[in-house]
Amino acid sequence: MSALLDLLPALETAARDAGRVIMDIYAQDFAVHFKGENDPVTAADGKAEAVILPVLRHLTPHIPVVAEEEAAAGRIPDVGADFWLVDPLDGTKEFIKKNGEFTVNIGLIQDGMPVLGVVYAPALDILWAGAGSQAWRQDSQDRRSIRCRKPPAQGAVVLDSRSHRAADRMEAFMATLPGAAVENAGSSLKFCRIAEGSGDFYPRFGPTCEWDTAAAHAVLLAAGGEVVTWDQKPLGYGKPKFLNPDFLARAKA
Repeated sequence: MSALLDLLPALETAARDAGRVIMDIYAQDFAVHFKGENDPVTAADGKAEAVILPVLRHLTPHIPVVAEEEAAAGRIPDVGADFWLVDPLDGTKEFIKKNGEFTVNIGLIQDGMPVLGVVYAPALDILWAGAGSQAWRQDSQDRRSIRCRKPPAQGAVVLDSRSHRAADRMEAFMATLPGAAVENAGSSLKFCRIAEGSGDFYPRFGPTCEWDTAAAHAVLLAAGGEVVTWDQKPLGYGKPKFLNPDFLARAKA
């Protein structure tokens, strides 16, 4: 545990440095390209990744790194029990819309589960971090410990994506929660809101990759939460093609 916590300062610095690169591009007019039919990418994605990867390779040269843009280019290392997952700019659609709801994500996997995570929202200047049973939120004012709250019997807050929605399935899920309200958030901010106790559930219906979820999943676990598949099994990592099934993030039942 102490070894994981010892990594946090360097990871937080790397996330903030990547965030500065992202914000430099955010302030300009930038080109948008597509890796697939509906998968946009900008210069910020690659430049932020180029900041993070050398840090991880210096910190832990024996641990492979799976990063979104390298994976898109076909550069995917063989992974064992331990590996990093990096999404240098989660929420590229939110970045393009310039609504501020995008994040830098760095997560460490051990034996199929996320054990360490840093999530930084550069436009908001808020950073979340977690390892073991300790999680934090840091903004311009202070750094404080965070924990999930017990979902209320009435009026739970359900987080939904701004850009990826499945209305029918969300409606069915909402029907199980008396008086629940939906609030929208981009990128991995939905996990972080549950971790800090300002949200209760994040049901995801639709494809995600492991680098989209690993860092914020680690923060949520450290704050007393969990991410389960719809058959109530813990969401694990190192799956074929690093693809996630549908899942539910929440405080531990």
